[in-house]
Amino acid sequence: MAETPFSPLPGYPDEELAERSVQLYRFMERRRSIRQFSDRPISEEAIKNCIRTAGTAPSGANQQPWTFVLVKDPRVKGAIREGAEQIERVFYEKRAPEEWKDALKPLGTGYRKPFLEGAPYLIAVFVQKYGVSEDGSRVTHYYAQKSVGIATGFLITALHQLGISTLTYTPSSMNFLNAILKRPENELPFLLLVVGYADENVKVPDIRRKSLDEIVIVV
Repeated sequence: MAETPFSPLPGYPDEELAERSVQLYRFMERRRSIRQFSDRPISEEAIKNCIRTAGTAPSGANQQPWTFVLVKDPRVKGAIREGAEQIERVFYEKRAPEEWKDALKPLGTGYRKPFLEGAPYLIAVFVQKYGVSEDGSRVTHYYAQKSVGIATGFLITALHQLGISTLTYTPSSMNFLNAILKRPENELPFLLLVVGYADENVKVPDIRRKSLDEIVIVV
């Protein structure tokens, strides 16, 4: 087996770190999830490059246990909306606890999901529960869920860097995505990322993020 080559890791001068970190925080603090998307087209190449960026995320044993399905076909988006709304209607009307409904009221959400058709792209993110070798045998994947979660964060950040808005969407059951998108049984839906430019009239809740003192403990 050939040895893995190693190369030096570039970095930044120490005196630049604090200012760079502030700039990054201010940039990311402006990110908001939205539900009203413009139908303005976006370069498919740009979206694919953001997915490529997601593929640079760390993963258990570097197995990269993710699949990203880029959905742009209106018929497929319509099928995904129909499947999601069937599940969400049952959830909102019969299964969702009142505490959960109360938490969602400020966001104005319900079982109808027009953004699944209105946005230019959907990115269905799948976790490969296990790999499949060339001879058809299973390959164990380590920390697959955690790895895909990190990669999704990379993807959202990359899209935000381009001024593209997103919505992370996780219906109460997502198994219908395997059938619609023809994904194999070793892949588990992780989330749907709705992708597009924000509608010019969009408004977002005036939410508060926790302060640094509320989220960090130095020991």
